[in-house]
Amino acid sequence: MSTAASAVFLLRPTGFGHDPQTAASNAFQRVLPDADVRDRACAEFDGLLESLGHCGIGTTVLDPIAPDAPNAVFANNWFSTHEDGTVVLYPMCTPSRRAERDHGLDRTLAREGFLVRRVVDLSGLEREGRYLEGTGSLVLDRAHRTAYAALSPRTSERALNSWCGVTDGHQVPFLATMNGTLAAQPVYHTNVVMSIGEGFAVLCLDALPYPVDREDVQAELERAGKRIIPITLEQMHRYVGNMLQLRAASGDGCFILLSETAFHALRPDQRQALEREAQLVPVPIPTIEAVGGGSVRCMLAENFLERC
Repeated sequence: MSTAASAVFLLRPTGFGHDPQTAASNAFQRVLPDADVRDRACAEFDGLLESLGHCGIGTTVLDPIAPDAPNAVFANNWFSTHEDGTVVLYPMCTPSRRAERDHGLDRTLAREGFLVRRVVDLSGLEREGRYLEGTGSLVLDRAHRTAYAALSPRTSERALNSWCGVTDGHQVPFLATMNGTLAAQPVYHTNVVMSIGEGFAVLCLDALPYPVDREDVQAELERAGKRIIPITLEQMHRYVGNMLQLRAASGDGCFILLSETAFHALRPDQRQALEREAQLVPVPIPTIEAVGGGSVRCMLAENFLERC
């Protein structure tokens, strides 16, 4: 059975822009002087939608509950869906991102024709300073019920424990930093460091300063039968770790969505290794990457729910 989603949720970037609250923990974010940042982000969003459509991947576009939220386009951070009909709502690190969360999401999804059997709301952990930002913080090997998590101000080990408790999951926590040294700033989200596909894993081992973490993560992936495709720190900074494998809704075709920035940063041998797994689909989103500090995978919330 495929563990790659054949449909995704996306949120329109209606309020897209620089967010100083999230910039404190996201070293990828930059301020651009251009006045048309929002218009360009909307055009890039439409381009991603078009690419998904060409691949035959199902899309459901939602309007953000907070239209002015600057990071709302990164839909995967505050909710996730699961094959048993569960929807999980997550504790977010900054007030600007908490405003994105729709506590009536189950009703919203029902109106869109999807069956939600259970809602797990972890947002109360925010009161204890415990954060876990969805499948930004969690890179999931769904077939083996394993959550890889790079600990950071946005990814608390105690919140990770709570998630594993309610989902019966297994965790692999580790530290990853921007230059791979202990003194450096932690990488804000795990899905910048690594991506897991059905038969492969893209991973920046150089970002993990502790040898024991490198050994643990590598051993867990190998036990799961994943072929590891290592990437460099420079490639991580160009979002090569931020990709997502998806399948066409018809079952015909498997694709890896990534940004043009990431695609052009791949070495020929890495590109060939990925192309043995699926067709690469590069999408240009330079404005969203620069201002938002996230890439294509961050914009896609996998949809594993059944239709009503």
